[in-house]
Amino acid sequence: MGAYSRYVVNGVCCATEEMTLKKHLDRRIGADKYRFNRVTCELRVLENVDVQRVVDGVRDAGFEAKAPEQQLKEPFIQQHGQTVTTIGAALLGSAGALLAGQTTPSIGKILLAAAILVGGWKVFRKAFLAVSHLLLDMNVLMSVAVIGALCIGRWVEGAAVIVLFSVSLVLENYSRARTRRGVARLMDFHPQDAVVIRGGRELTAPASSLLREDVILIRPGARIPVDGLIIDGVSTVSESLLTGESTPVERGPGMEVFAGCMNYEGALTVKVLREFEETRLAHILHLVEEARSHRAPLQNSIDRFAGIYTWIVLATAIAVAAVPPLFFMQPFQEWFYRALVLVVIACPCALVISTPVTLISALTAAARSGILIKGGAHIETLSQLRSIALDKTGTLTPGRPRVTDVVSFNGMKDEKLLEIMGAMERKSGHHIASGVLREAAEREIDIDNVRVDHFKSIPGQGIAAVIGGKEFFFGKMGDIGKETNELTANMTRLRRLKQDGHTVMVLRCGEEEIGAIALRDVARDEDRGVVEELGAMGIEHMVVLSGDTKESVDRLRREIGMEHGVGELAPEQKAEAVRELQRRYGPTAMVGDGVNDAPALAAASVGIAVGAGGADLALETADIVLMGADLQSLPMLIRSSRRVLAIVKQNMALTVGLKLLFLVLSIAGWSTIWLALLADDGASFLAIMNGLRALKRH
Repeated sequence: MGAYSRYVVNGVCCATEEMTLKKHLDRRIGADKYRFNRVTCELRVLENVDVQRVVDGVRDAGFEAKAPEQQLKEPFIQQHGQTVTTIGAALLGSAGALLAGQTTPSIGKILLAAAILVGGWKVFRKAFLAVSHLLLDMNVLMSVAVIGALCIGRWVEGAAVIVLFSVSLVLENYSRARTRRGVARLMDFHPQDAVVIRGGRELTAPASSLLREDVILIRPGARIPVDGLIIDGVSTVSESLLTGESTPVERGPGMEVFAGCMNYEGALTVKVLREFEETRLAHILHLVEEARSHRAPLQNSIDRFAGIYTWIVLATAIAVAAVPPLFFMQPFQEWFYRALVLVVIACPCALVISTPVTLISALTAAARSGILIKGGAHIETLSQLRSIALDKTGTLTPGRPRVTDVVSFNGMKDEKLLEIMGAMERKSGHHIASGVLREAAEREIDIDNVRVDHFKSIPGQGIAAVIGGKEFFFGKMGDIGKETNELTANMTRLRRLKQDGHTVMVLRCGEEEIGAIALRDVARDEDRGVVEELGAMGIEHMVVLSGDTKESVDRLRREIGMEHGVGELAPEQKAEAVRELQRRYGPTAMVGDGVNDAPALAAASVGIAVGAGGADLALETADIVLMGADLQSLPMLIRSSRRVLAIVKQNMALTVGLKLLFLVLSIAGWSTIWLALLADDGASFLAIMNGLRALKRH
């Protein structure tokens, strides 16, 4: 979706009510103009849609659409209307129940009727709308239970149904509000104002009005409003919002800072790189919104089961009410009452709300910890992983290789080689570029005046360009012995470096090799611990997939304790290797830096990008982004996914088990309506509270 307006539509509690709402919105504004999230009750509508049409469509479905800020400005009684009516119904019902058994039963019935109307008028209205659309939802079930109880003189139990059902709605509203607040806290980190320097003066302006190349001042203790490049000042900046790393990092001139991060000691003068809606934080918030609207397969399965289950129980209730009196001469009132208990049990609220609450809570907690998960489906996949493929450079290593050797052929000077290599690599985004440019800078070699024409990147091989009218290629050397007829001491030296795990790159002018460099990138300190932890968690197969040399891959995998590694893979070969792992071991994750690994990330059961360095592409390609620069959060991510799925299964076992128990009790005549609904409300409360545990960081 493009730019959109946001509304809150409270009270949409089940799939049937959601269907009713969508039918009216489809007719009023069109199915492609909006998105609705049943768990958070948020409705997003394209900005060019007439507001009145939105409001009318929601009202036709029996609900009310409000802007979030409008809801906050409402009086307390309107903001908490469901809670107020529930308390009122409970007080009236309690008083009516006491008086109904005393000498004034008529007054008691009046109070009980008042309790039913106060607590249930919205339920009855929604039930009427559902029936008019030939739909069966929980409002219809509750209305049938209440009316049936009144018909057989069970006024107290009819009122109890409404009061307890209202309590369950209050619990659901609470869980939705808490889930919404979890994401809102992320949005609060995006400052709305900035101090911009214009004409030598400091002016306060909306952050949304900043343009590229504007210069802003970020004072100590202030959050950074937009992504920018530091042009003056040194300070420490907390990037925990994006990376999950709690330790502040030092930032100075020439370094990038990101919106939402906290500036600590020093004042920073920053040039704007990305406007307000284009910042990395804005991108993350957008993807979090998208992730919350994507339903996991498990959630869809539960909704389908709940729909089938409701009709089965309702059919059973009809049979219970009709068969014994018609064929076995049993008292109708007694079996009709047992059927009403079954109707109450048919309400699937706890089952259908607890799963999405759990999954969305997990997505929100992960985002606050520097992990972006693009949907609940990926949590399911993570929990089933038994195989992981990992890229080498930028994932298992910092991706900042250093030049260890410069080798010139035919009398070419080292400085001239580095000048040509540096001028070419300056146009490249490959990880080798940083090592070459760093070496050129340390040797004070000026590459700014070298003109590079017809630059071309050849994936998996290297780069080519024209400099001074000559064609140059800088890339992999392959089998050194076949690259030249002169096996000099230099070639022997390069072969030895390659066998020792260095990356050897050759520079050619036309068909002639004129020089080479050797680079080395070492494993991160924490890699071995991460690999051991993943193995202990039951990840049975781990493999390094890299475009680097076989020798460097073998050296690295031995350093970190991995058994398998494959080198010299082109991007499409990495993707095929991932598919082969899936065929052999089932669900497989690919972990990469999101730059050269896009095909493999897309091919995997779940693609995981590491590090903010390649985040723009990673956010688009991967299913999950670890915004930190290393793999330490990977075991935690998998462990958390398993915990979330365990919570979902606990909630399913609790709610389904309790309903089956009361199904038996009701048919046997050992349960009452209010006791069944009390148990159902208890299950709802426990399931929702259990699901909200996923909001906690781990």
